[in-house]
Amino acid sequence: MQVYATGAIRNVALLSHSGAGKTSLAEAMLVASGALNRLGDVEEGTTAADFEPEEIERSSSIQTAVVPSEWKDVKVNILDTPGYADFDGEVLSALAAADCALVVVSAVDGVEVGTEVTWNGAADRGLPRIVLVNKMDRDNADFYQVLDAIRSRFGRQCVPVLLPIGAGDSFSGVINLLDPSNADQDPRFGEFREQLVEAAAETDDALTEKYLDEGDLTPQELASGLKAGVLAGTLFPVLASSATKQIGVTELLDFLVEYAPSPADRGPVAASGSSGDAVELSPVSGNGPVAFVFKTSADPYVGKLSFFRVVAGTMKSDSHFWNANKEEPERFGQLFVPRGKAQESVPTLEAGDIGAVAKLQHTSTGDTICLKESAVTLPAIEFPKGVYSVAIGPKTKADMDKMGAALNRLVEEDPTLRVTRDQETGETLLSSLGEAHVDVAAKKLKRKFGVDVLTDTPRVPYRETITGKANAEYKHKKQTGGHGQYGHVYLELEPLPRGTGIEFSTRVSGGAVPREYFPAVEKGVKEAVTKGVLAGSRVVDVKVTLYDGSSHPVDSSGMAFQIAGSQALKKGLEQANPVILEPIMRLNVTVPDSYTGDVVGDLNAKRSKVLGMNPEGGLTSIEVQVPLAEVQRYATDLRSMTQGRGRYTMEFSHYEQVPAHLAQKIAAEVKQE
Repeated sequence: MQVYATGAIRNVALLSHSGAGKTSLAEAMLVASGALNRLGDVEEGTTAADFEPEEIERSSSIQTAVVPSEWKDVKVNILDTPGYADFDGEVLSALAAADCALVVVSAVDGVEVGTEVTWNGAADRGLPRIVLVNKMDRDNADFYQVLDAIRSRFGRQCVPVLLPIGAGDSFSGVINLLDPSNADQDPRFGEFREQLVEAAAETDDALTEKYLDEGDLTPQELASGLKAGVLAGTLFPVLASSATKQIGVTELLDFLVEYAPSPADRGPVAASGSSGDAVELSPVSGNGPVAFVFKTSADPYVGKLSFFRVVAGTMKSDSHFWNANKEEPERFGQLFVPRGKAQESVPTLEAGDIGAVAKLQHTSTGDTICLKESAVTLPAIEFPKGVYSVAIGPKTKADMDKMGAALNRLVEEDPTLRVTRDQETGETLLSSLGEAHVDVAAKKLKRKFGVDVLTDTPRVPYRETITGKANAEYKHKKQTGGHGQYGHVYLELEPLPRGTGIEFSTRVSGGAVPREYFPAVEKGVKEAVTKGVLAGSRVVDVKVTLYDGSSHPVDSSGMAFQIAGSQALKKGLEQANPVILEPIMRLNVTVPDSYTGDVVGDLNAKRSKVLGMNPEGGLTSIEVQVPLAEVQRYATDLRSMTQGRGRYTMEFSHYEQVPAHLAQKIAAEVKQE
């Protein structure tokens, strides 16, 4: 593959709701440009962009694939992204590398949840957007109905540039509104061309004046206004296609080459210098080289593969660079241009281009690669935090030895996954964006790293405390052939405020318990609080005072007093009105206004306490406190209730006493286990 100059590069992220045909479109673009000689099929698992076994099994994308297409001396780097919400992290990675978003909408299903989510994601990054109404060959395809829905949701600035000829079985081509000679091909040509000319004129004061005076623009003026509107994000062209029939695909490539912005068009990128000062990196000024790693892949054969976008300057194979985030040197070996799972070696990559390199030692997703003497860092990608957790464990002892390292490599590949150890329950937790995310992660662990795992709903880290005072005595007395064992203590237990922990003190008079045994009693107490008397959970917020006891001049020992302290505490806990505490989470749920009632009703049924509701811009933000036990599967519940339109964040708030009737049930379940 040849090396392309910055102005001859287009970085286009394909975005959509799942099933709108992004991967088929990428395949059709590769065939149209001659990169492939035959069209692969998503259902058969033969496309260039969906090559992971998990994607083939699901017949849908689970990761972003880079598939460049060369068209009319321009390199179009297509970033095919997943459409399913569990893999939103991959979409964010693609947006960090793109200069333009191609939002694909099904001509049958119209604007769906994922369409809105990805549109907003592109808007948040200030990316120009082009809309493609795909699947025009399907039964019940209706371009004009979908166009109305697009405009209703995203504004009147969504203006057709290509009109379909027919629909369904009769879909045979597209009509370009930019060419006045096509006027006789559709009775609506004049109406939609006028809308296009008007939208293009509004991008520039001089064009507006010309349009108002003369009622039209020259082809050059129309093209100039259209390109300016796309770049500024004030005009969103709408095109039509059938990817599987390869209709409208060459026209799409023509449009991207002419009107999608190049990295040079997008201008300088903001960065931070080594002293924290603001720096602007221009892709055409010659400064650099600087590259941003937007994605990491763990390849079982190649090893770690880092995907990067050259932000400024020229990246060369077999060169030494500096990781500005880790402050570590990195050696780049051979540079590759990825095309799905295939890779083509290149000597250099110019500013704006996308490439990959294998086996970097210190680099991970979000890192900036540059020269040490001119170090800069680019803004990191803000990945969503995992809200759906499972307890994960090895299937066999052999898996146990490999699981830790494999999980670390999996998290490096997918920053939306997080692995933690729950000290209360002893479980390893894998946090993700949803059930499908976990399922795919488990399959990757087995395929890529040879680790078989089991997943389950995590145990709730309950705690126990007391609500009353109690005194308890325990005498540990045991006679053996030699020295016996003797330890005798009296403990006083009283509750402490929530969050205080365990306090141990002594109030022994007259040497009833010799001072040298105080630490042993305390050790016994600290040992016993790890397992409460109701549900076997850690005991918290109790003050324990050693106030009396007795000893034996020969048989007493530290071990004897440790056992006495431990057993006395257990007796005391049983007498001091023990209760179970449960973790309370703080949830911030954002849903469209129309779902607010259902969501609040469901949260109320989950024993939540609503702290506040804030409606804004058609969305309502609901803040609640709710027991963790009620929301361990909330990602699935919310998606079901809101048809995928709801989002939420969750963090730990505090512990509260479990209602008595539930406490009995929890204690019974623990005993049964």
